[in-house]
This record gives sequence, C-alpha cells and structure tokens, in this order.
Amino acid sequence: MGRVIRSQRKGAGGIFKARTKNRKGAAKLRAVDFAERDGFLKGVVRDIIHDPGRGAPLAKVVFRDRYKHRLRTETFIAAEGMHTGQFLYCGKKASLQVGNILPIGAMPEGTVICCVEEKTGDRGRLARASGNYATVIAHNVDTKKTKIKLPSGAKTTIPSTNRAMVGIVAGGGRIDKPMLKAGRAYHKYKAKRNCWPKVRGVAMNPVEHPHGGGNHQHIGKASTVARDKSAGRKVGLIAARRTGRLRGTKQITGKVTEKE
Repeated sequence: MGRVIRSQRKGAGGIFKARTKNRKGAAKLRAVDFAERDGFLKGVVRDIIHDPGRGAPLAKVVFRDRYKHRLRTETFIAAEGMHTGQFLYCGKKASLQVGNILPIGAMPEGTVICCVEEKTGDRGRLARASGNYATVIAHNVDTKKTKIKLPSGAKTTIPSTNRAMVGIVAGGGRIDKPMLKAGRAYHKYKAKRNCWPKVRGVAMNPVEHPHGGGNHQHIGKASTVARDKSAGRKVGLIAARRTGRLRGTKQITGKVTEKE
C-alpha cells in the first residue's frame, strides 16, 4: 500500500482550504419575488469592486425594499459596460439593455446573456467567469423551454422562466496576457487556494503516485481509469468516454452544408 496521494488529501481540507479572508461574498441575482415575476423594479449601481480570487468584477446594486421602508444592497457579477450611477431594471417587463435582468423567455433569439439560472430561482449558475457569455438560440412556446448555447459550446435546454443578465461578463481578455514568470502565478493562486505549483505524477516515486517510478518519466500503463476505482488509484483520465485528438471530417462537412 502506497502513501495517501494528493487528491485524497484534498478532500480533508486542512492546508487545501480556500482562501476566503477578503472576499466580498456570494454574487447572485435577486431572490425572485412578485415584482420580478409580473413587472419590474429599478436599482442603481453604487459601486464596482474587485473580489480577491475572482476574475470578474462585482457590482453593488441598491434596490428599494418592496415590503419595508429600507434599502437592500445586492451583489451582482458586473456585465461589460456597466458603470456606477447606472440604473438597472429587473423583471419580466424590463427593457433589453446591458445589465438588466429578465426571464430568458422574454429575450429575442440571439441575445447574449450571462449569469444564467440553471434551475428556476437558483439566482444564477451559468456563464459567470470573466469574459464569458451564453447565447439564446431558440424558444419553444409549447413546452415553455428555451435552448441556449453555453460558453463551452454545449447546448442545453432550460425553462423559459429562468432569469439572466443581458450582456457579457466584464473582465474579458484576462487570460490573453501571458503570466511570464512564476511569481505572478504564485500571487494569482495565493488568493484562490493551495493548488500551485503542481508536481506531475510521473515525476514522483511509485509510493507517492500510481504514475511514479521508472527509469524514464512515463506512465507505464493506460492513463484512463474506471469510475469505481479506489481513491488512491483514481488519477489520470477518469471514466473517459474517448481519448486523443478530435480527428476526422465532421467539422468540415458541417461547414460545407452551411454554405449550401
């Protein structure tokens, strides 16, 4: 029996816990209420702030409380083009402008959106990273479902009552600038969690990793591994449906048919 490997140690927490000291809190859409379901309400962007460990900036938006005489501050993920002093409108009857939040069923096909609800009322789960966006593809009026294209390129169908913010997430182009030196990577991951630098399995000894050992750095066995393997063996390509490069003429054929 070898040592407890790194992926097993991460589950216990300890030195692998997230660094949350100066974080600004969860960024979510408003909790859905009568005003959003049937009309709209107005908020104003008070501040745009940096959140440590997050690539996208956050917006502090102030709304009037619908039931008590007080103000409520919500933390949204900022859309590109959002500015302090801007009025935001949330609800079914809000206009289609950058930063506004409305049900995707009320948006025309081709609308670029972000911070999309995966399940109705979950306050935004999809397309939240800096520069990311989803696209509304098609509405099905009979089933009250909408097809969207996610940042990964995958297409999914979600209920038309799910809300989303219009526009793309701010902070795009963040990964275009190269790191250039290890010190920048150190500070980047210092704000996130203990996941850098990462020693390769093939560079370890056999006691420390299933890929370790041997006179040359090589895995020495198939890199794919079954889903039900024990925790100390589950490294590499876990339960891979396929491996290798995407090859063949599938994409080329698709392009030809589009032209036709």
